[in-house]
Amino acid sequence: MLVTLDSKRRLTVPVALAPTSPGDYFDAQFDSEEDTLVFRRIAPKSDWLRILKECPVDMEDLPQRRRQPSIRRTL
Repeated sequence: MLVTLDSKRRLTVPVALAPTSPGDYFDAQFDSEEDTLVFRRIAPKSDWLRILKECPVDMEDLPQRRRQPSIRRTL
């Protein structure tokens, strides 16, 4: 099925292609080798704690925040 981009750079998904409703969230990725767009539906009510646990970077590995306020310089 072909989907056409309108003048406001929007794609409209036909109901016959996928049952969607306004407000659904999608993850869009562009594959430059195959020149394709891939859309994956994101669950509407996801568990944020589960997503945080799947984070590839451990929270202890992040750099520490500065404790001192920034210095204002006069010009």
